[in-house]
Amino acid sequence: MGKFKLSALMLAMFAASSVLAAVESDAQSTVKKPQLEEDLEVIEVRGFSRSLIQSLNQKRFTDTVSEQLSADDLGALPDVSMADALTRLPGISAVRTGGQAAEINIRGMSGGFVFSTLNGREQVSTSGSRSIEFDQYPSELISSAAVYKSPKASLIEGGVAGTVELQTASPLDNDQQHKFVVNARGMYNDRASEVNDATEFGDRISFSYQGKYLDDTLGVALGYARLFQPSVATQFIGLAYNDNKDVDGVANDTNGPELKPENEYISEGFELQHLGGEETRNGYMAAIEWAPVDNFKLKGDVFLSRFDTESFARGLRVKLGGPTATYTNAQLEGNSVVGASVNRTSKGYTRVEIVNDDNQDFDEVDSYGVNADWQVTERLNVNVDVSLSRAKSNFRNGLLWALVAEDASAEEPVLDKNVSINYQLNGLNLPDVGFNQAAAFSDIDRVMVSKYGIYPYQNEDEVSAYRLDFKYELNNSWFSSVEFGARYSDREYSNNRSVFEYGNDGDFSVSEPPLRLTNDMVNVVDWEGDFSYFPSYLAIDLDKALNAWFPEGAPEPVKTWGNADGVVDSQGYTTNYSWTMLQSGSVYEEVLSAYAMLNLNTEIGTMPVLGNIGIRRVDTDQSATILENVNGDLSLGAQNITDSIGIINKNYLPNVLGTTYTDYLPSLNLNFQLTDNTQLRFAAAKVMSRPPINRLAGDASAQADKTSGKINGSSTNNPFLKPFYADQYDISYEHYFDESDGALVIAGFYKNIDSFIDTIAIEGFDFKGNGFNVPDYIENPVSGEQVATTNGTYTTAVNNANGGYIRGIELAYTQVFSFLPAPFDGLGFNGSYSYTESEVESITSLGGETVTQGLPGLSKNVLNGTLFYSLDNFETRLNVRYRSDFVSEQVAINEQVVNFDAETVVDFQTSYQFTDSFGMLLQVNNLTDEPTQSYFGNENITGTTQYFGRQVYLGFTYSH
Repeated sequence: MGKFKLSALMLAMFAASSVLAAVESDAQSTVKKPQLEEDLEVIEVRGFSRSLIQSLNQKRFTDTVSEQLSADDLGALPDVSMADALTRLPGISAVRTGGQAAEINIRGMSGGFVFSTLNGREQVSTSGSRSIEFDQYPSELISSAAVYKSPKASLIEGGVAGTVELQTASPLDNDQQHKFVVNARGMYNDRASEVNDATEFGDRISFSYQGKYLDDTLGVALGYARLFQPSVATQFIGLAYNDNKDVDGVANDTNGPELKPENEYISEGFELQHLGGEETRNGYMAAIEWAPVDNFKLKGDVFLSRFDTESFARGLRVKLGGPTATYTNAQLEGNSVVGASVNRTSKGYTRVEIVNDDNQDFDEVDSYGVNADWQVTERLNVNVDVSLSRAKSNFRNGLLWALVAEDASAEEPVLDKNVSINYQLNGLNLPDVGFNQAAAFSDIDRVMVSKYGIYPYQNEDEVSAYRLDFKYELNNSWFSSVEFGARYSDREYSNNRSVFEYGNDGDFSVSEPPLRLTNDMVNVVDWEGDFSYFPSYLAIDLDKALNAWFPEGAPEPVKTWGNADGVVDSQGYTTNYSWTMLQSGSVYEEVLSAYAMLNLNTEIGTMPVLGNIGIRRVDTDQSATILENVNGDLSLGAQNITDSIGIINKNYLPNVLGTTYTDYLPSLNLNFQLTDNTQLRFAAAKVMSRPPINRLAGDASAQADKTSGKINGSSTNNPFLKPFYADQYDISYEHYFDESDGALVIAGFYKNIDSFIDTIAIEGFDFKGNGFNVPDYIENPVSGEQVATTNGTYTTAVNNANGGYIRGIELAYTQVFSFLPAPFDGLGFNGSYSYTESEVESITSLGGETVTQGLPGLSKNVLNGTLFYSLDNFETRLNVRYRSDFVSEQVAINEQVVNFDAETVVDFQTSYQFTDSFGMLLQVNNLTDEPTQSYFGNENITGTTQYFGRQVYLGFTYSH
């Protein structure tokens, strides 16, 4: 892997310094900077109103098109996480996971296009992608947030959709000598009682302290936030249409698959599940600032988050059996079966599994930083920043399958193969279902545990970064200052897969026999509410079942070849587990960037014009480890690769593949001060977002055909993937009301995206030129002659050429009606609407027939409104968030992208301040118990219907 040379950094510094000198030498006169901050009259308000107005002031005076979120104090934001808080901003929506916002979408683009920083520093993720999980960032520890919709050269590159900047406290900036805040809230979920063994109650506790010492030269900030909450849901999940069969018997039927046009598309099956569990998040924040002299400040800060989830999924998983089953009374939507009577055949596998899955997810996020800010002279400022961001995730997916036996007490139990399933999908409503085995699902004399599997997925991601920035004030009629600087980052991502399996999920294994259940292991579970007509089933105590099945202890999962091709001795394994070896590996990424930016401060006639113009150069060196299948050819470097338990495979060559590239990202931001209260912004830029870092992981293979000599290869991921690029334009009209009690903002944007990731076959791929170890000649096994190899086809993930535009408008209106007579002067409204459209479409066949669907994350219509009121010490507000239908990943099924129905989420909050220091708060999230619902391209082909329940918080706040 190549290393960047320091000379590149020095050249960037020299070039930027030359620009500085040239501009200053050409200066003719000085224009006085607009002093809008000093002329602004601000009304003293409290609570939510104050936070809104403070956010508007920050938006007003920033030099980019942005949205701002501000809190009066640490702990003042009421939201469970920063994801919830950010969704209240214009043009921003969230994808709910488990009923809680986790990923945010900006201007119709999914989380993978969103770049995020904490205190100006890049943050890595526990998910293996570029997008961070915002629910891991407690709102109580964040003092402000900004969403930059237009970039500037000094911002770290990476956000095609936008950049989210989170900030923790700077204690020397606090207006009080000492500030102490404590929050304590109890929590209740009203659907938890419907889920057997689910936790109903939780809590949120936080405290923070900010203090200044030594004549205000030393500042200290400390914060802790704990969240313990139940995680519950009741859900139906439709599985993908991954097979076909002629179920209608219609002659000359040509609407089906290309190879068998007489066939109809049939689903894999569906699931009926109860979800339950507990989420525990502990967040820690600390900062220390030292300003021994007026022109120098040194700050160190730490942010830690520990998010642990222990959850279960119980219920029924229906496997319809594919073409082996018989279908009668089939109901069709187009050419896809949405209802039928399905029966198992003698050679089929139609079945109903009683599932008791157990999942554990332990996530860690660490962020450390040291920053030195030195005002060298009245004109020159130097800033140095060193940071480390680290994330770890240990996800353990444990699956326990049970099947129906003819007689569970038999010495050699036999699977009950008399299976008949009736189902009828009802679009976005729950389906009608019926089972001939329904009574057996809760009968301990019929149900037996047939298989246990555990599939851990461990991620580690770490980036260290070094940044140097200069700012020089100019004496110039056009430019107020010049900024230039450089940043170097070194990132390493790794993932490790492992596995343990015992038994069979489709039958009873002879060599690994099923487990006979006892009364102390099970509980009969009935469905309630909307799901009450589904059949009861047995909930199985996982620990008791495993202790009985494995009295000496269940084996730990391992990373192993198993019985893969090339294995010398499989040590008794009969299954190929090579995926645990091939999907484990590391990705390396080094980035050196440099920028130069001129800050504008001039006049056109008598109209002040502010802004900046700049360019950012980015050099990227990326690579990934792979195990390259060379079919045991020693001349190509085949080695004996040993797994974690000593099994040797002789087919593979360890290799490192990657690429380097350079990007230039110009940007322009202009702010025309039309009047004292009105401004017009215009921005243009080229932006980039790197692909998810786990998509760079190498799992490539390349082999030469021994007869023709043609080399072919494949890779699910691709270490050669390039970033997404877009040219974007923004225009924003902003009018701020007199006395700073609100604003009206109208904005438009246009993005032209070059490409997206797609999987295609590349003909004539240069294998050797791209680092593959392939031979020049190969011996024909029949003739014995040497055959020259030629480049063939490489099937892999690539940046395709099918980009397109995304465009839209945003309207935002905020008003504190302070001009109304008392008591109505405490009334206020904050609302926004965005319309987004795109020509970008993708193809899906998850519902059978091939149809187009929109860009993931894009809702054409997004509305957000908050009505609030305050009177003396009382405050209340109601927030409504609506997003129209959109495309995203299927709930509970990774990488299955489906259509989600429109949703409206309502939150309510009220509080009363008994004294200046002590107050009470009541909060209800998801007031209307809005479900998440999805479908496969057509609303009549059901995806998921999932209910989460209402979350009620009641607690107290103390500040002093």
